[in-house]
Amino acid sequence: MSTPQSPLSPARRRAVQALAATGAAALLLVGCGSSGSSDKGSSSEQNSPSANASANASASAGAPAADAAGGKRTVKDATGTAVEIPAEPKRIVTLTQEDLDAVLALGLKPAGITNGQGLSEPPAYLKDKVQGIPVVGNLLQPVMDKVIAAKPDLILAGDMQDQQVLKQLREITPATLVTMAPTDDWKLSFRGIGNAVNKLDQANKVIADYDAKAAKAGGELGENKGKAVSIVRWNPTGPSWMEKKQFASGVALDMGLTRPQAQDKDGNAHTPALSLEKINEIDGDWLFLSTLTDDGKAALKDVQSKPAYQELNAVKNNHTVTVDGSVWSTRGGPLAADAVIGDISKALGAK
Repeated sequence: MSTPQSPLSPARRRAVQALAATGAAALLLVGCGSSGSSDKGSSSEQNSPSANASANASASAGAPAADAAGGKRTVKDATGTAVEIPAEPKRIVTLTQEDLDAVLALGLKPAGITNGQGLSEPPAYLKDKVQGIPVVGNLLQPVMDKVIAAKPDLILAGDMQDQQVLKQLREITPATLVTMAPTDDWKLSFRGIGNAVNKLDQANKVIADYDAKAAKAGGELGENKGKAVSIVRWNPTGPSWMEKKQFASGVALDMGLTRPQAQDKDGNAHTPALSLEKINEIDGDWLFLSTLTDDGKAALKDVQSKPAYQELNAVKNNHTVTVDGSVWSTRGGPLAADAVIGDISKALGAK
């Protein structure tokens, strides 16, 4: 797919299964003898079957061990490629908001970032945290001169598919990592990024804290505990509902909420835009609505006066909530997950 958030057709989904099987898990694996590591990773992570298998693959491929003098480590990126990176990277450039979210959640300040999906600026929920950081292009569309000016020693390239762009990035620094496969498993991707910046222990703690917070928040929803929440992005051509493994959907499920029967489908993307004749598919106990563009906002405003929309149970019960599309309609990381928990708690929490 062309961007991390693009819908995957059934054929495309089948095509990426082999990649997703190894995917971001590969990024968790390091070469032997890491130097300068303050976060080595948990023993359970290091001794997992996938970790041992990939570590053996690195050794058989002749991946170099970390060089104590140069402070280098070797990791496998999400495509299974062994990449030598600094043991303690100082100037990180992120090419997606998921990479940016992860780096910020680990307490690091990147040297360069990209704008959010469909935006001419960084995502609003991260705005306060990225003041003064140079923008090097749009989502997965870096401007090479700007990347060079950022002087990166590590580039986190999301699920970059464009081999020509990757080649150019690797000419800037060989330490360029594809950080995710097309799976939208944000926890796995986050752990991989945590390992790449030598903070795997900290990444594991962030996830443990998130899991505890999600469970606690879900238990405090009063009469709304376990309700069916519809998660919808309104496009210029109509609404699309998010599948169960899409980012915000996963957060809702972690809180013990459910999805409407029509939306109880596995998958990590969203449906094609629905016509008004199928608008009942977006109904639920609660309806969370987001947009990513001005055209999407205009289309949503237009449909809200139409009978088909007004007949939705969530609308009649005043259970509709407008949320930030750059958080709810995309992939995400720990900071976005925290924002989703906050939105749900505010809307559904016991009054």
